[in-house]
Amino acid sequence: MAQKACSLSHTKWPCRYRIVFTPKYRRKVIYNQTRSDLGEIFRKLCQYKGIEIIEGHLMPDHAHMLLAIPPKCSVASVMGYLKGKSPLMTFDRHANMKCKFGNRKFWSAGYYVSTVGLNEATAAKCIREQEKADIALDRLSVKEHGDPFSRGPKKRG
Repeated sequence: MAQKACSLSHTKWPCRYRIVFTPKYRRKVIYNQTRSDLGEIFRKLCQYKGIEIIEGHLMPDHAHMLLAIPPKCSVASVMGYLKGKSPLMTFDRHANMKCKFGNRKFWSAGYYVSTVGLNEATAAKCIREQEKADIALDRLSVKEHGDPFSRGPKKRG
């Protein structure tokens, strides 16, 4: 993937950031209609600020995105904007979620960010394959429903 430099009137930049953030208490609430609505909301909010979503994936318990943020915006201000506006728009569409998240606080306080640099293709591939890796990890951590040390079904007596 060729690095293209974006530009303003006096600035050229290839600033790309890999960002991960989670819902409050890492609840698994991003699925089905909520997932598609959040994707649409993030695209709309990023379009308003002139931010390009290069790659993005919403997992049940976190959001993972590769963003091209112009240098006129700080990463902290972009995250505050995304994490502040997206719950308002989400709760307007899904009023039943208001009782789960009091005070309209959908996202947890922190986030992870790293600069991508010249390995943009690697970061995009990692975000795309995140769901497959999480599903494989879930399959490995299946809980046993019976007593693994007994020879037969558990007898009650």
